[in-house]
Amino acid sequence: MHDRGKQSPSGSRYVQARKHRLLQMGSKPTHTKLGENQRTASKRKFGIIKVRQTSGNTINLSDPKTKKTITATIKLVTGNPANRHFVRRNIITKGTILDTDKGKARVTSRPGQHGSINAVLVE
Repeated sequence: MHDRGKQSPSGSRYVQARKHRLLQMGSKPTHTKLGENQRTASKRKFGIIKVRQTSGNTINLSDPKTKKTITATIKLVTGNPANRHFVRRNIITKGTILDTDKGKARVTSRPGQHGSINAVLVE
């Protein structure tokens, strides 16, 4: 639940004004995996539809030298600063280092939030 804690910074207890609401509830992490491109849509508050990428094998790769964006194919997940076990499970998050057919790339988007995998060429 996304709400205020039960204690104030000084350590005193807050008086509960009401119970939890459905709008305070979060969602489980998507854990975008390496595989065929698949997306799921979920309805959010105010009729907003959020697209989550559950798996993918192509990325939008940006080259900082030539200032061009191309589509590349992912070969392997080589590093992940968020969790070292994500490399073994081929999970893609923001900051993940990927080995592509164009070279090594670092993911700049949040695939579980944005619905696409964007990356910048590292080498």
